[in-house]
Amino acid sequence: MLDKSTGSSSNAALQSVRRLFSAAKAGHTGTLDPMASGLLPLCFGEATKFAVDLLDADKTYETELLFGVSTDTGDAEGSVVRRRAVAFERCELEAVLQRFQGRQHQVPPMFSALKRDGKPLYELARQGIVVHREAREVTIFELALLDFADDRSRLRVVCSKGTYIRTLAEDLGNALGCGAHLTALRRTAVGTLTLDGAVTLEQLAELAEADRLAWLHPPDLLLQSLPAVFLTEEQAQRFMHGNPVPVQGQEGKYRVYEGVRLLGLGELDASGTLRPRRLIRMGA
Repeated sequence: MLDKSTGSSSNAALQSVRRLFSAAKAGHTGTLDPMASGLLPLCFGEATKFAVDLLDADKTYETELLFGVSTDTGDAEGSVVRRRAVAFERCELEAVLQRFQGRQHQVPPMFSALKRDGKPLYELARQGIVVHREAREVTIFELALLDFADDRSRLRVVCSKGTYIRTLAEDLGNALGCGAHLTALRRTAVGTLTLDGAVTLEQLAELAEADRLAWLHPPDLLLQSLPAVFLTEEQAQRFMHGNPVPVQGQEGKYRVYEGVRLLGLGELDASGTLRPRRLIRMGA
């Protein structure tokens, strides 16, 4: 798990770590903007098969907002488009934060990696082109005020996948009548994974190869939010050949084991049939 620094893209960070481990296959589990720092889980080899499962996980961020200044990107990397007076009290900010918790519809920003006709929206935005974006349903589980002074605040946000913190900052600023943008963003958790187990690129680069390998975790670390099911040797053989097996449990996704060996990801239906969804390659 990488603690990404500000100033680098998620892909650049991934490629740097991939070279340190001489990994042929690599992927990450959710982009962080260059301005953002924090937890970026990276996957190598067979673990890349399960990266998509962590993309759906809830995320936790700590962010800093500057009120009274709006930018074209919603963050400090953009150009200032409007300045307004800041004239609200802490109690008014806390009331607005309460309003923005729960399910809501959020319009993705133009400065995002979403694509229109094969082109990322940020490329269109840089050309001055604005296109319609459909609002998406997101959930803000927690929106806590950590610090507030004058025209700045620091927040903790726990949210569902697909939530844009820059858009949230803009919406909060507009609700308070003064505008706002992000000045800092740090991701502290992805699902059950936290920064406590993360390492920086600089720290990894300074380690000897054997010590560096100690930072690699087994693939099932990505699946800890899912329940486990354990198969017999006979069931495991069938499962690993792509065949369904009968097991007891509730419907849903499971991490599947034979003993302590992870076999892959399975999905249990209402009839008690566990079907393979993603399998660990034999010998991996």
